[in-house]
Amino acid sequence: MSLRIHDLPESDRPRERLLEQGAGVLSDAELLAIFINTGFKGKNAIELAQEILEKYKNLRSLSRRSGKELSEEQGLGPAKGAHIAAAFELGVRAAREQVKDQRMDEPQLVYDLLGADMAQLNQEVLHLLVLNTRMKLVHHEKKLTQGTLNESVAHPRDIIGCAVKHNAHAFILAHNHPSGDPSPSEADRQLTRRIRDAAELMRIIFA
Repeated sequence: MSLRIHDLPESDRPRERLLEQGAGVLSDAELLAIFINTGFKGKNAIELAQEILEKYKNLRSLSRRSGKELSEEQGLGPAKGAHIAAAFELGVRAAREQVKDQRMDEPQLVYDLLGADMAQLNQEVLHLLVLNTRMKLVHHEKKLTQGTLNESVAHPRDIIGCAVKHNAHAFILAHNHPSGDPSPSEADRQLTRRIRDAAELMRIIFA
């Protein structure tokens, strides 16, 4: 391609196409190019975006990079790295806002609340959702524990203690698998049984 974006016909420029036709018509590279804004000698913003996406394979992997990491990519720098990281974080927050006031009584709602955030993580992280008597979210304990690539380190005492502290009627636990395989491990099953038993003793619903 090699032409600067401003040298392209208006009908081919990502920003103009977004304003005219909506964001949905743009490719991943074109959307990313809007945040990159300018390329460098011999490579425009769309080509740079394509190169970055090829390096990280997909948007999920790219979203896991911090602003500092992105700023070190050739052709980006601190401002562009920050723009991209901010865009991903806004997406996570928007997804979270859609469900935070609903009854958390469906697995899909939990996924809608946490899925985008967890997809960015390279380590297993445990989240605790504290619910009131109407099963609505009153507290979200983020990163209650943080583990390795394939195991989260947690103790029922810490989990139940956090639930009691926030006057939980019920609580939900969720953690990610960075590998993308949702199948529970034997360690997951053992921890679940221990937490269930502890919750029953405290008369708190482990949803």
